[in-house]
Formats: sequence, C-alpha cells, structure tokens
Amino acid sequence: MTNSAWTLILCLLALAATLVLHRRFPVAFWWLVGYPLVALRVLATYRATMDACGLTVPASAVRRATARLVGKEAAPVPPRRTFPLPTGFGLVMRLRIATGQAPEDFIASADRLRHAWAAHAVHIRPVKPGWIELRLIGWDVLADVRRPRRQQRGGPLSLPMALRDDGRWHVRDFRAVPHELILGATQSGKSVYLRNLLYGLARRPVVLVGIDCKWGVELAPFSPRLSALADTPERANDLLDVLLEEMEARFRLIGVKSGADGVPLTSDVWGLPEKVRPVPVVVVVDEVAELFLAANRDDEKRRDAMVTKIIRIAQLGRAAGIYLEVCGQRFGSELGKGATMLRAQLTGRVCHRVNDESSANMALADISPEAALAATSIPAERPGVAIVGDSSGGWSRARSPHLTLEDVAAVCRATTALVPELPRLDAFRPAVAVGVEAAGPVAPVAARPVTE
Repeated sequence: MTNSAWTLILCLLALAATLVLHRRFPVAFWWLVGYPLVALRVLATYRATMDACGLTVPASAVRRATARLVGKEAAPVPPRRTFPLPTGFGLVMRLRIATGQAPEDFIASADRLRHAWAAHAVHIRPVKPGWIELRLIGWDVLADVRRPRRQQRGGPLSLPMALRDDGRWHVRDFRAVPHELILGATQSGKSVYLRNLLYGLARRPVVLVGIDCKWGVELAPFSPRLSALADTPERANDLLDVLLEEMEARFRLIGVKSGADGVPLTSDVWGLPEKVRPVPVVVVVDEVAELFLAANRDDEKRRDAMVTKIIRIAQLGRAAGIYLEVCGQRFGSELGKGATMLRAQLTGRVCHRVNDESSANMALADISPEAALAATSIPAERPGVAIVGDSSGGWSRARSPHLTLEDVAAVCRATTALVPELPRLDAFRPAVAVGVEAAGPVAPVAARPVTE
C-alpha cells in the first residue's frame, strides 16, 4: 500500500475520532480542538469585529498626531482585553470599557459577536466599574446537564440546582433568597427541580416539612426524611399553626440570647452561637393552588386562615430560619385573596414551561418583561429548561440535571438518621415503612439530562 493511501486512511481515522469525540465527549473536544481554534479566531479578528459592531472609540490625540507624521490615518481603538482563558464550556475574557461606552452597548451587540466568532452564545456582564466580562459558550450546554462533580463553595444552605446557559450554576442559597416560587406545567421539569432540591437538603442538618394537599402523592416517596407531612387541607392548617408556634419560640430565643452571656447582638438565628442555634426549617408546598381551593364557607374560612399563616411565615420566617419553597402548575391573582401578597414575598423565581401566560407574568413580569416572554417560549421537547430570576432583575435560562424518583427516594431512606428532633412536629411525622434504616454514606447518583 502506498504512502498516500496510508496517509488517507490515517486522515479518515483522525476525522472519525474527532467526530466521535465531538458527539460523545464535548468537553474533551472543546479543550483539545474547540478552544484553540476559537481563541485564535478571537485574537485574529478582535479589532475588526469590535469595529464592525460599533464597539470602538476614536484614537487619542497622541495617536492621531503620530499617524499624521507617518502619513496614515489613526484606526479606531477597540476596548483593551485580557487573554481569552478557557472554561469548561467556552472561554472568558475581560474588557476595559473606554470613555463614553457603557455595558449596555456590549450587551446589545452580544448576538453580533456570537455570529462573528461562530459561537453558540456570548454573555456579557459588568464585573466592576469600567470592566465587563465576556463569556463565550462553545456549544449548547443545556442539551446534556449533569450534576457537578466538585462540591460548590457556599454556606450550609447553598445548593447547586441548575446549569445556566452561560455555563455557571444557579445556586439556591436560602440565606440570600429565603423563599422561592417554582412554577411549571405537567412534564415541564418542575418535579425534577424539586427532586434536586430534596436530594441536596436530605444530606444537610435541616428540618424538612412537606405540605401536599393531593393526599401526599408527590412528597410521600420522600417521607423517611421528612419531619412532618400534611396531606389534606385540614392537616395543612394545623401544621401551619405549629410552624407559627415554632417561629414565635425562635423569636423569643433570639430576644433572650441576643446580647447575653457574650453573645453579639443579633436579629436572626444565624447570629446565635451554634450550640443554641435552632435547626433551619425548609417548608415545601407541592401544589400551592390546593391551598386556595374552597367548596363551601367552612373551606373559605380555612383557606383564608391558611393563606394568612403562610404569608406571615413568608414575611417573618427568614429571621427565624424558616424558609419556603412553593411549587405549583399555575399561579395568578385569580387564585384568590392573598395570592399577590404571597408572590411578593417569594423573591426567588423559577418558571418552567407553563400553560398560561398569566402564570409566567405572575412569576417573572415584576423581574423583567423579557424573562416572562422567554418563559412562554420554552419548547415542550426541552423539559427541565426554566427561566430563573430574582428580585434584583437578573434572569437566565437554566436546566436541572435529571434525577429519578427512585434515586431521591433512596437517598431519603438512607438519611433517615439525619432527621432533626423537633418535638412540636412529632404529631405530623409521616409513617415510615417498617425496615427502613439509616444506611452508610450515600454514593453520588449518576445524573442524566432531563428526558421526561
């Protein structure tokens, strides 16, 4: 066989290996092939691209004078940049904004930069006065989302929940955003997001309380790790009374301990010494619309009482270490009295695909009209994709890694020994199946992209 034939065979094998690497191992392909090519393209075309996108400024007087001396015209000056460094999903570099420019100028040109550099996406955000961060994404990172292998840095109540389209993780930090609203239609990925939440909290020393007025069908598989579960409106009303009693007791503890025996003055439980600090409580409401339903006058009285109690917890619970995670298929002012007031307290927002525009507006319109519009355009064939926002006005697309019901239920069974003691909730402790015992350390679950 001639040398040319061998060369052709080797080239074909290399091409086939590259295609397989690109399809099966996109991260490895990016580090080996994608990043060097894209970095060279960015470096070679940076000045021309910035000029074409209108992101340059006239040269300084000194440069113009020097150019006239040699008979040339001073070219416009692009923003100064750092070297493009690789990330797991693309590259990142910082740009020094010139005088007269604003971050909004670069944000408006992000789509033009994406096409110029043949990237999947370009995200721009201010990092400090005079500097912006340009993050280039090499491929669709939401197509295959897996749980992070490394533990994300953060506090005791900080959990990585979903991968954002800019390659960073959306982190659920209960101390920063104490209460959250999660919306999504059937098969939209809302339940998968909730599974990821319970999967992370089950290993933490927190009290998990469930309110599932659909007879507990959604939260019952996680009952071994729950300290309390209310499966009917009547029990939910009673459970909320107990939670209010617990909140009042915690406020009394803060008042007694704050400034006493060397304890610094504090207005919440996190300022108390660890030995006397109450265990955090996370209340998961699986279907918020069930709390607003009423068939007769007695139901209306109970509904008004429950809504008032949950709003009170939302208003005061953060300082007492009591946090709300409210889920629903829809959420709008048509639910009844108190819905809008409750929404105002749920500053964290996660909106999956919803069936009605009013729910998207209720969740995101007060954050950004563009975010509400993006939520209504989530395709049905991409379950798990959601619009994540908060009261600061920022929002992004994100997707949770897929966890099966069996995976999370197994973790809840294995962490039964971590259920904190809270005597007030003993009457609401769900019946755990006989034979369920605490197991050893739980092995990480192999997460897959959302497909259901």
